[in-house]
Amino acid sequence: MAPPSDRAPLAERVEELLAAGGPLPIVAAGLPVLRQGTEPYDGQLGPALLGRFVEALRDTMHAAPGVGLAAPQVGVPLRIAVIEDPAPVPEEVALARGRVPQPFRVLVNPSYEPVGTARAAFFEGCLSVPGWQAVVARHAEVRLRCQDEQGRAVDEVFTGWPARIVQHETDHLDGLLYLDRAELRSLSTNEAVAARWGQPTPRAAAEALGFELP
Repeated sequence: MAPPSDRAPLAERVEELLAAGGPLPIVAAGLPVLRQGTEPYDGQLGPALLGRFVEALRDTMHAAPGVGLAAPQVGVPLRIAVIEDPAPVPEEVALARGRVPQPFRVLVNPSYEPVGTARAAFFEGCLSVPGWQAVVARHAEVRLRCQDEQGRAVDEVFTGWPARIVQHETDHLDGLLYLDRAELRSLSTNEAVAARWGQPTPRAAAEALGFELP
């Protein structure tokens, strides 16, 4: 049986989280909230509480640090995520991965669909699976539909690394982890990736570890 705080209305649960102050605790793989999907946001928090929750998600993402964070990753099963990427990588890496800076964005009730058939595979990690990375083949371009925190409609095409971030965070809201889409032969510790597989593309890792790239 879940503890009372897990059965409380979402607004109460968020207030309880925010009351502790500071970055929110990030839920690690193995807890059901990461696998059960999310409720569409339809005003459960109210404008003021939503604003506070979004700011807490942003602070937590920065502190981790990461380039995206979904509400289930802090134990809240609402269809809300935040993304932001200053893209602090060498030019060679940025060009190979299509990584360009992304401003802070709030994704409310997001969904995506592929644009075209091209796929790109790169090492990817997750704040809820600390210490590990694996190669994930994802759509190279996607169309995102959602609302922002003000309820304004968003309909935008993302390519390259921003498309990867959108897919990763939206997947969280559907109960999916990046490992569900990963080439498991590529699974590596952060230390192994830094020491061996830091090239702009994972081609060397594919050859050495025995998996195929798309």
